[in-house]
Amino acid sequence: MTDALAPTTADRAARLQKGLRRRYARERRFQLYGLLAIGVAVGFLVLLLGRIWTQGNTAFWAHEAAIPVYMDPARIDPAYPQGTNFPQMVAEQQLARLGVTDDAAGRASTEMRQIFSSELKFVAGDMIKADPSLIGRTVTVTAPLSDDADLFFKGEIGRDTPEEQRRVTDRQIGWLDRLQDDGFVKRTFNGRMFTSGDSTEPELAGVLGAVVGSALMLLVTALLAIPIGVAAAIWLEEFAPRNRLSAFIEVNINNLAAVPSIVYGLLGLALFINWMQLPRSSPLVGGLVLALMALPTIIIATRSSLKAVPPSIREAALALGASKTQTVFQHVLPLALPGVMTGAIISMAHALGETAPLLLIGMVSFVPGVATSVAEPTGALPSLIYIWENASERAFHERTAAAIMVLLALMIVMNAAAIVLRRRFERRW
Repeated sequence: MTDALAPTTADRAARLQKGLRRRYARERRFQLYGLLAIGVAVGFLVLLLGRIWTQGNTAFWAHEAAIPVYMDPARIDPAYPQGTNFPQMVAEQQLARLGVTDDAAGRASTEMRQIFSSELKFVAGDMIKADPSLIGRTVTVTAPLSDDADLFFKGEIGRDTPEEQRRVTDRQIGWLDRLQDDGFVKRTFNGRMFTSGDSTEPELAGVLGAVVGSALMLLVTALLAIPIGVAAAIWLEEFAPRNRLSAFIEVNINNLAAVPSIVYGLLGLALFINWMQLPRSSPLVGGLVLALMALPTIIIATRSSLKAVPPSIREAALALGASKTQTVFQHVLPLALPGVMTGAIISMAHALGETAPLLLIGMVSFVPGVATSVAEPTGALPSLIYIWENASERAFHERTAAAIMVLLALMIVMNAAAIVLRRRFERRW
């Protein structure tokens, strides 16, 4: 009897071992698939960030020309030096230095003027205005090169490209080489990228106006969405009766969190601009629209944080004689505050990157200055990226990638702040 049962027991053990090996093999394959998925995701992220950096890192440095200019007294009005045609005067002096004779149509002087940015006129005019004694003397004027000349020195415009396919002529390339050989061209950090607003000329364009506009817009959003969202979440979670009305409100809040952002833009256009007549393209309208969009996220995050507080906290406070309001605001809310702050910061970071609502309320228009109030027209980083990417000038494309890096840096900082706050104040129960 025992001999007859022995093979059966051995077979059962063998089958068990075989099943265990299959299960372990499935677990190893699952882990491999997980690592493969993470690797693919990281690879795509590296590819994206690498492409942005490759395209945009050149925008953080630029080429300037520091050239000697004779301030001709016959052509400069000391009372109004800004009215002097400095670009033409500089072009004529540079052509004379290079031994080039201009033709009757002035083609040579036109091509020479195209090498320098229009900022040359304002730099020279400000120098004369600050010190009129410079008239009649030769002084060094430092001004940016034009966007095409800058791209040539960066290697974006090749010499081997046929002349008809590039915006820099062969003659201009020869002049640029001479300027560089003579030591008049220098490569510098592009500070204008961070200290200037938008401009129609790429070499003068910067992100300061858009950064300020986004900051003002987020300020309006935070002042409206965070208090209202937190108050609504507290009422729904702690005070609202459990009936059909509260259930209806909860369902619609969850649905609003999934509404496409462009719908909020249409709502803002109809409500705040067409009906309330608020100033178009202003941070006030942008902040109101983004506040509507951020409210559901803040409410959901706050309610989740309140639910995470153990019921024993509420029961202990009530047992010691605290009222319902005292229990919520003096005991429950402080313990839920890390989650509330995290949800608020993440919703603000999400609002910072929104583009579609801003396009519909007019923040896609060209605004050269820097806003000083929430009622002034301004741009925002997402809309500025959209404008620059659709610009015809090639130099704007590298600045598009640079603006994306600035936007990503701001969003990373905000998300990192949310993580730090959560880890710093989080309580584990």
